[in-house]
Amino acid sequence: MHKQKFKIILIIVTWVSIAFSDVSQGRETAITRAIKKVGPSVASINVVQNQQMYYRDPFFSFFLPPSGMNIPSQSSGSGVVISPDGYVLTNFHVIENAVEITVTLTGGYEYDAEIIGFDQTTDLALLKLDGKNFPYAEFGDSDDIIIGEWVIALGNPFNLFDISDQPTASAGIISATHMNFGRQESGKVFQDMIQTDAAINPGNSGGPLVNALGDVIGINTFIFTGNNAYKGSIGIGFAIPINQAIDIAEELKIDGRINRSFRTGLGVQPLSRSLARYLELDLNEGVIVVEVEQGSPAEQARLTPGDVIVKVAGRKVQQPKDIRNIISEMDKRSGDILKLKIYRDGKYKTVKLKLGAFD
Repeated sequence: MHKQKFKIILIIVTWVSIAFSDVSQGRETAITRAIKKVGPSVASINVVQNQQMYYRDPFFSFFLPPSGMNIPSQSSGSGVVISPDGYVLTNFHVIENAVEITVTLTGGYEYDAEIIGFDQTTDLALLKLDGKNFPYAEFGDSDDIIIGEWVIALGNPFNLFDISDQPTASAGIISATHMNFGRQESGKVFQDMIQTDAAINPGNSGGPLVNALGDVIGINTFIFTGNNAYKGSIGIGFAIPINQAIDIAEELKIDGRINRSFRTGLGVQPLSRSLARYLELDLNEGVIVVEVEQGSPAEQARLTPGDVIVKVAGRKVQQPKDIRNIISEMDKRSGDILKLKIYRDGKYKTVKLKLGAFD
């Protein structure tokens, strides 16, 4: 009799244990696993900055210019540890004008950070923590993103990291890829951006955008907001592709800066209608090659005076500066290939020009 009761109790306990296990496992999803995987590598970045403030003396303002003074201010953002030796990737605008940077990791562990380098054009910066064996993120392939796949934005919105000692997560999908915004007034160039509806708020800048495998595919950078009064997320946020970000980080690690100098060896001028008539050309758009330096990339591409460059990288050109602007907006540098559509002897053809370095 006692054995039967014991068996019944054992069966009930086993069944409850299995049921509880099923419920517990049912709460775990790809999203929760991804957050658990990458969360320890997400950083809160607190910055002390110097802001220039101007004031005018009410009595002598007619005679003297406004005086300036540096006023310390504090701001916060996000970052992600990308290697066990403590390199941290974030946005340049997060640490701009910084005089002191403190990085906090999950659990509240704080570190002073050194700026290794930054690049205003791509809005990226590389920091270094003193130590080793840091938890770090794994990278996905931002060239292999699926529209509609689940993603998670992690970071330090509204400085909430300081309250919980862990990053805040928001989930959404990939809304679009290859979003090109060109050069901004600030000098930043946003090309091939990833769009997501995962909530990105002030303070999320510099944090990782992660896929359902827990791999970083982007660095959260900016959002569209409803108006100037409301700065929160409306479901339209953008991230720098991680493939681009890692390339920049590796160059910053080596040189501390990004070298964008290049040479083409081309001399061009606008193709006016009068010049087109004089040369008996059956077109009135583009720039005409007037000089090709000996031994230059242009000569190696077999460009010759009289060629008319109609398009560069698929975009029409009308002025010499158009070529420079396209190279800048595409973030092309020495060694990169540029496709030119040219007009020569009554025919169009495509020429590949490899940008050269200055000796």
